Amino acid sequence: MMRTKYPSWPKEFADFYRKENCWRGETFGTMLRERAKRQGERIAVTSGELSLSYAALDNEADRLAAGFHVLGIKKGDRVVLHLPNVIEFFTVIFALFRLGALPVFALPSHRSSEINYFCEFTEAVAYIIPDTYADFDYRTLAREVKNRVSTLQRVIVTGDSEEFISLADLCADTFVELPEVSSEDVAFLQLSGGSTGLSKLIPRTHDDYIYSLRVSDEICQMDQNSVYLAVLPVAHNYPLSSPGALGTLYAGGRVVLAAGASPDEAFPLIERERITITALVPPLALVWLEAVSSRHYDFSSLKVLQVGGAKFSEEAARRVKPAFGCILQQVFGMAEGLVNYTRLDDSEETIVSTQGRPMSKYDEIRVVDEDDVDVEPGSVGLLLTRGPYTIRGYYKAEEHNTKAFTADGFYRTGDLVKVDESGNIVVEGRDKDQINRGGEKVAAEEVENHLLAHEAVLDAAIVSMPDEFLGERSCAFVITRHQTPTVSELKRFLKERGIAAFKIPDRIEFIHSFPYTPLGKVSKKKLRQMIAEKLIVRAAAN
Repeated sequence: MMRTKYPSWPKEFADFYRKENCWRGETFGTMLRERAKRQGERIAVTSGELSLSYAALDNEADRLAAGFHVLGIKKGDRVVLHLPNVIEFFTVIFALFRLGALPVFALPSHRSSEINYFCEFTEAVAYIIPDTYADFDYRTLAREVKNRVSTLQRVIVTGDSEEFISLADLCADTFVELPEVSSEDVAFLQLSGGSTGLSKLIPRTHDDYIYSLRVSDEICQMDQNSVYLAVLPVAHNYPLSSPGALGTLYAGGRVVLAAGASPDEAFPLIERERITITALVPPLALVWLEAVSSRHYDFSSLKVLQVGGAKFSEEAARRVKPAFGCILQQVFGMAEGLVNYTRLDDSEETIVSTQGRPMSKYDEIRVVDEDDVDVEPGSVGLLLTRGPYTIRGYYKAEEHNTKAFTADGFYRTGDLVKVDESGNIVVEGRDKDQINRGGEKVAAEEVENHLLAHEAVLDAAIVSMPDEFLGERSCAFVITRHQTPTVSELKRFLKERGIAAFKIPDRIEFIHSFPYTPLGKVSKKKLRQMIAEKLIVRAAAN
């Protein structure tokens, strides 16, 4: 049963990774304890005027773990965590790690459709939220979810809890004997950027994730003097671990949390907090590049600007070093595991024209055709990977796992890539039915299903369309039954269905019939061509 829920590495691979010292038996609980002993009163996390030392973070994690235990949260329980970039994000996750309960990382932008699914699918016993954030009241959402999900016993709130449980009131000063947590245990569940339906859930163990932090720290040259600025939501894998906030804490450095990613919010923080490294997605990098010439801040502390989450254009990549006086590091990875980095000492051409190479010598990659036959070196193909921090299967998804993984355990990433003679990867696109909207992944099938719920919609197909700023935006082609609704009506309908705003199609085109492939499937390739040509004509007219 546990094998079905949490697929794991075959014994011979697990033994090999331990023998090679990849997996060292560390847990997140022991990691923080050790850093607290070594770092003591050095600051671990800063958010606005608030700061928490390593010793204080360790102590808060203990007190909160005891409070969760008293509340009835047990080892192995799933807890949906829906917090923005606040200090409580870290006190909560380390408390749950200590307890052996599993955070399920939701993003601040997720709404009822996603949260209901996460809570139901994981049989979550608790849901942790802010009171309000970005003009949204999460308590209203929590009431809806609690009414729908029978397993959900507790809603815990940072801030004004109203009828729910206040996180601040949970910290217990009494000693509680907590269960033993093994490094082999699953530590948390992350969200995939899947191409079908709602996100698949990714089980990450203490062993595999801490290994990825350690290697990321080595490549990014992180140490106790590193100061990482988190402008992206830290629940994302990229700002959490590449090296991200957790990698910074593993190195004994300091994490600075930003409430937003705009230059007006981030640039003063870089100067004031003497930031040494931060991470962006390409659309944000473009905004920063445009803004830097008109802002007068001291960026001299900034050593590394990471860009990842989607492909960064070579032209924009060449502008980073002159604009900020720091090294650009391209990051290409996935929450399922594999992370590629350009190295800090790579040539300028490698940094601007590739997405880096695998971070671990134990990462295995193959580039294959549609029949899983390896392509010629330098040719474009589908990327497959396996290794000490790449999962062997999604949570409770046996049927999907047979498609997403090869029989010998390689993960089918869905990325089209080529590998140069030095082993650097160049991303050429996606094979899966997924839109990469500036780093936010939109599963076409999920949004199509929501559109089909509208009484006027007979059929719908969502495809990507090119966009200079985000790389891709989404376009929905819709066939209606009788009376055609307006675009604004359909968008309002989707919003009321409770899906994240970034999933609502950027453009809606009404169409009488779809083009089909010879096999009778909707030809999304032709739909993509249709909208691309329409955009070209419109641009020419302007």
